[in-house]
Amino acid sequence: MVAANDVHVVIGGAGGTGGALVAELLKRGHRVRSVSRRGTPGPAGTEAVAADVSTRSQALDATRGAAVIYQAAQPAYHRWSTDFPPMQAALLAAAEAHNAKLVMADNLYLYGPVEGLMREETPPQPVGKKGRLRAQVAEELLAAHRAGRVRVAIGRSSDYFGPGGVNSTLGEFLFGAAVKNKTTRWLGSLDVPHAVSYLEDMAVGLATLGERDEADGKIWHLPVNATLTGREFLTAVWQAVGEPAKIGRVGRLTVRIGGLFSSRTRELNETLYQWERPFLVDDSKWQHAFGPYQPVRLAEAVERTLTWFKSRQLPR
Repeated sequence: MVAANDVHVVIGGAGGTGGALVAELLKRGHRVRSVSRRGTPGPAGTEAVAADVSTRSQALDATRGAAVIYQAAQPAYHRWSTDFPPMQAALLAAAEAHNAKLVMADNLYLYGPVEGLMREETPPQPVGKKGRLRAQVAEELLAAHRAGRVRVAIGRSSDYFGPGGVNSTLGEFLFGAAVKNKTTRWLGSLDVPHAVSYLEDMAVGLATLGERDEADGKIWHLPVNATLTGREFLTAVWQAVGEPAKIGRVGRLTVRIGGLFSSRTRELNETLYQWERPFLVDDSKWQHAFGPYQPVRLAEAVERTLTWFKSRQLPR
């Protein structure tokens, strides 16, 4: 069991997921160290450390003294294949060396197209290199746990939004447009249900996995904020903005053309299926084990996200 004075180290603490997790851990009274490439300062009470955790020596130094290490960082979208493996290897080695628990913030890419709800026992059937990489990383972590080398827990979430969530598909691309009163565009179909995650809910889920021994050695779907169509989500955004809705979509052809000029857009091709068919997540395992937890109301979550994106538009 994790003690109150143990150090919780958040890798990627300056990012969207990591920043929300730092705030949640502080709220719970933990000692928190935020690790990022630049050592970006966090909220009051946070120790900030600069490190390139893809280098084993720096990963070891940055996580020294940790009881729990949360892996909430990810490389640039188009560099996953080259940059993720060394990062994961270094952090796994660091967790093993320090006898620390490793909590992985994961996504749903490895499942591939699924009919019905995605559950933790749904077999991986990845359709692209990013999904195959996620499946490989998850199996390596769980194998290390089974071998008794390190305690591991994996928390998976869908596409997220929230304060600090810039790089998500539901981040700058969508909320950045809304605060400028420009057309907000949804990937794929506007009219199929899609599970969405809110950063604060994800942070609650990950912090709980870090604290609870019964989370060890297992995969968990973190609390889902809402399941709704793209049209319903964008309508909620514009209701919060208080302006007439400007709603559009980005189809497969547009992504292909955009990919000729943008490496990030090009990488969307292999995950477009998630936006063209129902994308449904079952989070009941986490709720039964650690809940009940009521996610932040969608309207409130959208309002908080808009407020944060508006603050980025103000002169500094």
